[in-house]
Amino acid sequence: MVSELKMIIDQVSREKGLDRDILVAALEEAVKSAVKKRYGARLDLEVKFNEAQGEIEVFQYRTVVTDAHDKEIEISLEEAKKLDPDSELEDCIGTKMDISSLGRIAAQSARQVIIQKMKTAERKLIYEEFKDREGEVIDGIIQRYGRGNLIVNLGRTEAVLPTSEQISSESYRRGDRVRAYIIEVRDSPREPQVILSRTHPDFLAKLFEIEVPEISEGIVRIMGIAREPGSRSKIAVSSSDSDVDPLGACVGMRGSRVQAVVQELRGEKIDIVPWSPDPAKYVYNALAPAECSRVIVDDANQVLEVVVPDDQLSLAIGRQGQNVRLAARLMGWKIDVRSETRYSHYQDPDYSTLLELPSMTENLADKIYDLGATSAELLAQVDPEKLSQETNLGTELITSLVEEAKKLKASVEKGDISGDGGDKNGDPKKD
Repeated sequence: MVSELKMIIDQVSREKGLDRDILVAALEEAVKSAVKKRYGARLDLEVKFNEAQGEIEVFQYRTVVTDAHDKEIEISLEEAKKLDPDSELEDCIGTKMDISSLGRIAAQSARQVIIQKMKTAERKLIYEEFKDREGEVIDGIIQRYGRGNLIVNLGRTEAVLPTSEQISSESYRRGDRVRAYIIEVRDSPREPQVILSRTHPDFLAKLFEIEVPEISEGIVRIMGIAREPGSRSKIAVSSSDSDVDPLGACVGMRGSRVQAVVQELRGEKIDIVPWSPDPAKYVYNALAPAECSRVIVDDANQVLEVVVPDDQLSLAIGRQGQNVRLAARLMGWKIDVRSETRYSHYQDPDYSTLLELPSMTENLADKIYDLGATSAELLAQVDPEKLSQETNLGTELITSLVEEAKKLKASVEKGDISGDGGDKNGDPKKD
């Protein structure tokens, strides 16, 4: 058994690169467990691994008594004298045990203990290696899928790329290379769990840091990031050196730097935005390529009202509102985008009376206002069929709006509500 255990400890130490002292301690504990299991759990044992001889030595300690009744922990004075003539009562005598008879079962038991200790030691080593690497970008090889998660081989250990951290438009096969961002390292009871992400905003920041030397050197700073992973991102940058253009640094010659990042993200569109401490100028940059006519800033509520030319409205808002949504997320402000036409309508107090009608929307109000029904009072006086033809809207809808306008006008005349959208006490209208 001894030679088998020595072979195990030498092999494990060599292959896993673990501290030999750790494995020796595991070996001693394993043998002690096996001896107690075979000869009795109450034995007082000392187990030592003799490095010189490559042997396990087990010593049993018993107390010297006049007449031994418990052979596991006691030895008679007469028997102790045979071992050591100087023995006296209450002395503790240690005798070397013969463990050659433990057999294969005990050896297998010891082997299991050693393997378990080895796994624990290896887990701690890997945790120590990765715990300070949170926030780094790392490369790995796709090993397998596990309940939708990707298991990534990092060499010494495996990492997990959860479904929630994967870009939905991407697909992988076993053996594919993947680059990801380490968001967490967990010291779990079973094994260290390195959690990866490809959707985290800081992943985009790290990719630019790798491609743009000015960022890694601290000359160009990333001031904000907003991502819709796999679709589009906005990144705001500024420069501490007036001679360094932050946009040019990030784009690179002929777009080489930004294209390297786009390629890594498999086609995700990236807008690089010049950062500005002035919210009005910042939002102008953030909504590019759309042009802004004017910006009204509400610092107290961090709200920006942005007016754009009519032909720029759809460009400013973006497909399904993506452009303005990313700009708002980038700045941390609420952004309301309006066309010049609608903005001019809002300057007319009568326009708001149209919006008080339950079935009215801003688009309907704009069309009706442009045709001369500039208030709810005037709308109540129009011919529904004629207005329906002029607006190309359904007669039933227009008739409903006219009836609502008539009811609103009647309420105002009775004094139930004021003519400016408030109730008869002058309080603002509540939804």
